[in-house]
Amino acid sequence: MTRSDGMTEELSRPPFDPEVARALAQQQDIIVTTMSHDDIPRVRSLGADVAPTAPLTHGGFDRTDLTAPGRQDLPDVPVVVLTPGDRGAPAPVLVFLHGGGMIAGIPESDLDAMADLAHHTGCAVVSVAYRLAPEQPYPAAVDDVVTALEWLASGEAPASLDPQRIVLSGISAGGGLAAAVALRCRDARGPRLSGLLLMCPMLDHRSNSASARQMIGAGSWDATANATAWEAYLAGAAPTSHASAALADDLSELPPVFIDVGSTETFRDECVDFASRLWQHGGDAELHVWPGGAHAFDMLAPWTRMARTARDTREAWLRRLLTRLPAA
Repeated sequence: MTRSDGMTEELSRPPFDPEVARALAQQQDIIVTTMSHDDIPRVRSLGADVAPTAPLTHGGFDRTDLTAPGRQDLPDVPVVVLTPGDRGAPAPVLVFLHGGGMIAGIPESDLDAMADLAHHTGCAVVSVAYRLAPEQPYPAAVDDVVTALEWLASGEAPASLDPQRIVLSGISAGGGLAAAVALRCRDARGPRLSGLLLMCPMLDHRSNSASARQMIGAGSWDATANATAWEAYLAGAAPTSHASAALADDLSELPPVFIDVGSTETFRDECVDFASRLWQHGGDAELHVWPGGAHAFDMLAPWTRMARTARDTREAWLRRLLTRLPAA
């Protein structure tokens, strides 16, 4: 922050929640704080223990690995489909976009957490294997998600999935990708979404907010890691709102949006700003800033009291949303 005399003022950091602080200290070997381009292989290796064929720890779902066919010379897109095993009528669909800074992650990343949310709300899950940077930069990931949504909305997907009740969800980079895809769907009159569930979303390529500056070198995923990831993803392309959703001048005509974020993380201020501008454009948005929460704290430390509260809060929002949607 620049003072009136032109000097730069150092920003103090808000404190971590004590339970989150302990989790950060205990899991330093798997936490990504800073990242350079040369670190991308190491970051990818941190999730290598998530086997694509590993069974879910949460029962009650039938897993199917399917492919959404690409259109207009776009590639086919693999998807992991989880459908409730005991449900007769078509289920509303949580389309899930994993995290990983757009440079790492697989459809199984954090899939257990989404299965738990789906179980408690009567939803199916479709987790999208979108392409990763830097090998496949923007707009590859956006194209892949749109392909999956078009497949769902077309009626070509399994009859167990309700094409009229699609909630696009994502965590971290997946959350930012979900927001960008929603803007592209709105602008191009693409598939209709019933809701957006954005967990600590990565919305702004500029990484110049107060929270981004506060958290450099602390917690998980600081502004240096964020800048590296965005550089890999954009690959020199001029950013638009279909890549960096925070650039959108108009946030009207989006579906109901849920956003949550920690108070002690890089993305805090861009999430607060995005929610504020949704309201300014007449949008339906719910925002939660969890005090002392590091980036993705509920995935990092799911046993903490705040993580349990965050999960319950998302579930409550999704339940309210679903009651407003006509069933198939």
